[in-house]
Amino acid sequence: MKSILLGSLVLALTGCATVDRTLEQWSSKNNSKREYEVKTAWVRQTTVKDNLGFRKINRMTPLLVNDLVIQGNGLDGIVAYEKESGRQKWRLAIPNGVEPSATSIRDRLFVGASDGNFYSVESSSGQIQWSFPTKAENLSAPLLEEGVVYFLAGNNVFYALDAATGRQLWLYSRQDTSQFSIRGGSQAAFYNGTLYVGFSDGSLVALNAKTGAVVWELQLNRNKRFRDIDATPVIDGNQIYIAGYDDKLYCVSLDKGEVIWRIDGGGYSAVTMVGDKIIYPTTNGEVWALKKANGDKVWSYKLKEGIATQVKAYKGSLVFGESQGKLKFLDPNSGAELGAMEPGRGILSTPQVDEKAGRVYFISGEANLFAINAGWIKTPYFKE
Repeated sequence: MKSILLGSLVLALTGCATVDRTLEQWSSKNNSKREYEVKTAWVRQTTVKDNLGFRKINRMTPLLVNDLVIQGNGLDGIVAYEKESGRQKWRLAIPNGVEPSATSIRDRLFVGASDGNFYSVESSSGQIQWSFPTKAENLSAPLLEEGVVYFLAGNNVFYALDAATGRQLWLYSRQDTSQFSIRGGSQAAFYNGTLYVGFSDGSLVALNAKTGAVVWELQLNRNKRFRDIDATPVIDGNQIYIAGYDDKLYCVSLDKGEVIWRIDGGGYSAVTMVGDKIIYPTTNGEVWALKKANGDKVWSYKLKEGIATQVKAYKGSLVFGESQGKLKFLDPNSGAELGAMEPGRGILSTPQVDEKAGRVYFISGEANLFAINAGWIKTPYFKE
């Protein structure tokens, strides 16, 4: 299957930091003002060598495991760093690197790679425990449930493997006759013994988690060009929220697989639930806040550079990356921009948030891993 790809670092790779303070609020009562500060704690090049050749896709969400932040790149493998200091702990070389996000439990990391293998790796050391050949690129994040790891390979084959041994339990294959597909894949969602996963032929399928038997299937995106359902289904009550790439956002009943409502506007990433709102990054370069009940729009934020990653809630704000621009922080109630920072060559990686530490991690288009401190600070305010 052919794929369409989605479309100078100014920070030193040491401990120096840059600060961006954009939105200010002041109080005459205590002669102080609040500023939203976005500050770089550290940044590390994740590749062994500078990439002077063809630009690769770097979109793995950093994974936080104990005191480590683990990051894969699209060129040469996976690296683990100390969360606080950024000191490298281990490196695992994988030909052609890793694109999709990973999942972990205890000391095990599960991830699909671009060398046609799926891996179980010891998180503390980077040692491979087992590998499984998919004979295709792996572009979607795995799901781990009840001792089984589920994932969709790039050739539209969905696997269920025993997480302890890597033994195949079952597979479900789906044909796609289109010549072109958006590069990516849907991570499955799990509820009450059933898996829900999107495919590149525009369908959303519910599968029995034990056997792989089809519970129901629903054809959503029927466009002739990009029919992909690459977004991860998000389950809330008896509803599933799922987007087609250049199509619509759908609200689907969990049990029957019937469309409850739909709105025009395609999406590549999963929605985010924030209170009674859905935060939806669209493929037309906007981020929408919608009413969960019916999809009515509350506010809209227009990006300047590309499309948004999945949005994450972070300490009373929203954070996401622009595919060709900056890391952005928004107010969840109004959509107003609070702060931003420029990493160089955009961001395809959904940010990872650590609210307790007040930190956000992401990998840039240049394969540099950033640790960002962000939040409101108080500074003295003096009237002239």
